Amino acid sequence: MNNHVSSKPSTMKLKHTINPILLYFIHFIISLYTILTYIPFYFFSESRKEKSNKIKAKPVNSKPESAYRSVNSLDGLASVLYPGCDTLDKVFMYAKNKFKNKRLLGTREILNEEDEVQPNGKIFKKVILGQYNWLSYEDVFVRAFNFGNGLQMLGQKPKTNIAIFCETRAEWMIAAQACFMYNFQLVTLYATLGGPAIVHGLNETEVTNIITSKELLQTKLKDIVSSVPRLRHIITVDGKPPAWSEFPKGVIVHTMAAVQALGAKASTENQTHSKPLPSDVAVIMYTSGSTGLPKGVMVSHSNIIAGITGMAERIPGLGEEDVYIGYLPLAHVLELSAELVCLSHGCRIGYSSPQTLADQSSKIKKGSKGDTSVLKPTLMAAVPEIMDRIYKNVMNKVNEMSSFQRNLFILAYNYKMEQISKGCSTPLCDSFVFRKVRSLLGGNIRILLCGGAPLSATTQRFMNICFCCPVGQGYGLTESAGAGTITEVWDYNTGRVGAPLVCCEIKLKNWEEGGYFNTDKPHPRGEILIGGENVTMGYYKNEAKTKADFFEDENGQRWLCTGDIGEFDPDGCLKIIDRKKDLVKLQAGEYVSLGKVEAALKNLPLIDNICAYANSYHSYVIGFVVPNQKELTELARKKGLKGTWEELCNSCEMENEVLKILSEAAISASLEKFEIPVKIRLSPEPWTPETGLVTDAFKLKRKELKTHYQADIERMYGRK
Repeated sequence: MNNHVSSKPSTMKLKHTINPILLYFIHFIISLYTILTYIPFYFFSESRKEKSNKIKAKPVNSKPESAYRSVNSLDGLASVLYPGCDTLDKVFMYAKNKFKNKRLLGTREILNEEDEVQPNGKIFKKVILGQYNWLSYEDVFVRAFNFGNGLQMLGQKPKTNIAIFCETRAEWMIAAQACFMYNFQLVTLYATLGGPAIVHGLNETEVTNIITSKELLQTKLKDIVSSVPRLRHIITVDGKPPAWSEFPKGVIVHTMAAVQALGAKASTENQTHSKPLPSDVAVIMYTSGSTGLPKGVMVSHSNIIAGITGMAERIPGLGEEDVYIGYLPLAHVLELSAELVCLSHGCRIGYSSPQTLADQSSKIKKGSKGDTSVLKPTLMAAVPEIMDRIYKNVMNKVNEMSSFQRNLFILAYNYKMEQISKGCSTPLCDSFVFRKVRSLLGGNIRILLCGGAPLSATTQRFMNICFCCPVGQGYGLTESAGAGTITEVWDYNTGRVGAPLVCCEIKLKNWEEGGYFNTDKPHPRGEILIGGENVTMGYYKNEAKTKADFFEDENGQRWLCTGDIGEFDPDGCLKIIDRKKDLVKLQAGEYVSLGKVEAALKNLPLIDNICAYANSYHSYVIGFVVPNQKELTELARKKGLKGTWEELCNSCEMENEVLKILSEAAISASLEKFEIPVKIRLSPEPWTPETGLVTDAFKLKRKELKTHYQADIERMYGRK
């Protein structure tokens, strides 16, 4: 049931329409250029391919169940970033003293906001933004210290919970640093969570204080405050909202600035505060899990520090010259870890949002600059969903080019793919062909880090080629403080997530039901277990789930059972090949990996998103598909079908046409006959975190999707 897709260059090349004689001449010129540029490259630099082929991790002993460690941590796992800095407040103090007046957190000034009426009558809010305004390390430290002291004056006690429910912004990080300093346990909740999930998190953690924004207070919290009886103080990070009469008695709204002023006044009276221990809880991070209500993961100071120590080791040259763009949810372990890595190494962090990221983003007024164009970041994190969107948008633009431009792009693309597979670079192609694509993310990106879900080989190779930088695929969970593996920057192989980080070790446990064993040939396979100082303390107030997912070995080291199925390559790099929860047994006894089916089909231009579904009462797989509007409309035109978007998606004829294309792609991807969806439902509505059908990392929420499409499931399985 291995779902590894071949990533040979020949399988991912783009097709051109060039006259064969002209093509022969072009190939001759390219070959001549390649030979001339390869000679100095061969003598003066170590090939990326040579580096890529080096052993990156080894088993610590010869037993099949042995843990694999990075070759840089065979003698012992790393757990501390800087000597003596064993809690997050000490890490920040170290960075503050080292980078005192250097810029740290940046926010763009809003110059103007206006409503733009669309042709369909809808009104979109557009913004014109100015330059980034920066806070230095010293500024952030003073604001965090005063804010923590102010919270203490409002009655917040050490080792008690305080919630943050806020968009990704500088104030989020300032509030987090305040909590780390004063040993308040920070409860993080996604800004896109639904009302019941927010209420669950706030009541389970018994918070009395919550940090939020004006918009979220008015759009999300206002309706649920009465369901959180212990709530006493709401702190808004961006000014005071208008008062409303239905606010519960006993709840006071403060601004962040007012709490900081209170703290600054109190600090002149030499108020003392409790400092954290490495084993103290730093964050209770509520995961927007793909099943049921979110679970709170207890992450200690030592867990986070071990995790960011491992991550930082995989980013060469990390330092004061780097600029990171922060736009993913800070309530997600990927973004929080990435920003803490940057903060501890003197990098600047400029804040953004998915709606203002690029010049073409939905909230940016036409003709004005998106955040990447102004900030010009060197480092960026993304989830596969965002990279897949970039890939599809660029390829749509390529298809709209003139024949000459399109063929030039395709030739350069295929040439660079060949050179990458040999470990070589292509400076001329980068400068003349891909410069415009690269400028979409500011033009200076040197490393893209992808996490949250598997990235397709096609999209990864596309990002390598068009953005002229390595794409570091990472694997980690909230339960492992985000740390597990990250690919080396010179490893351009696709379909892998890299070797274990220096902070942890990974072993594979047999899973008999799925047919995966650590004795399998040619490569060991099994359930991925992560061990190390980064493995978290368990789930908040959920002992049963903690016991099911975590254990301690005879040496006292904590291990996490991930539920993911992995395979180790000979060089010690890990591939994610399956997931226990995604495995469904069909009526006839065949096992189907739903994730494998989705991975094979989701990169089709026609598909924006797909969820495969099956159960043991039936003998075939079905699917729910969010089609690409432009591609589906064009397909309907070719087939002579007319109607509104909803009518096309509800059309049986369109379902059958899309199903034919899916079936052809499934056969090309070598899916078994029983794995290919037999019936589908086209969804006119996209799946976003706001709909509750995907998580904030855009992972499918299978339970919610099943409920949402229950009537369609019954129809496709023949029930009346």
